[in-house]
Amino acid sequence: MPLHKVNIRPATMHDLPLLLKFEQEIINAERPFDVTIRKGAVSYYDIEAMIQDPQACIVVAEIEKKVVASGYAIPKKARHYLDHEYYAYLGFMYTDQQYRGKGVNAMIVDELKKWSESAGFKEIRLTVYNDNLSAIKAYEKVGFKKHIIEMRLA
Repeated sequence: MPLHKVNIRPATMHDLPLLLKFEQEIINAERPFDVTIRKGAVSYYDIEAMIQDPQACIVVAEIEKKVVASGYAIPKKARHYLDHEYYAYLGFMYTDQQYRGKGVNAMIVDELKKWSESAGFKEIRLTVYNDNLSAIKAYEKVGFKKHIIEMRLA
């Protein structure tokens, strides 16, 4: 599938039902990496609020008018000792299984990087589970580098 047929655009309220399904797909994919995620229905994001928030950027990728991927960039307050007060945090990265490996996520990340830079952010971060090797590989492919590992006692 040629990449020129991918349209990256801001998410709208019309996209909300599908984006809520994407969120559940993300949660289901992450459960094997994190035994601390509660059983049953959970939600990571307030997608509706993010769509309406002028301080946030939530985008989708469309192929032939079908939404196949998503991602967001939001401002987060940096720790007080860092040389930047805020940074752009990327999340809600999801690509429909049949469109993975075709560069769609890279296009989402590129759009979020452009938004982050235009909003004045010099630092862009995201988090990924250490054992989620395919996601790590995808993020490294678009320029992210491992920075810190969060550890826990179980």
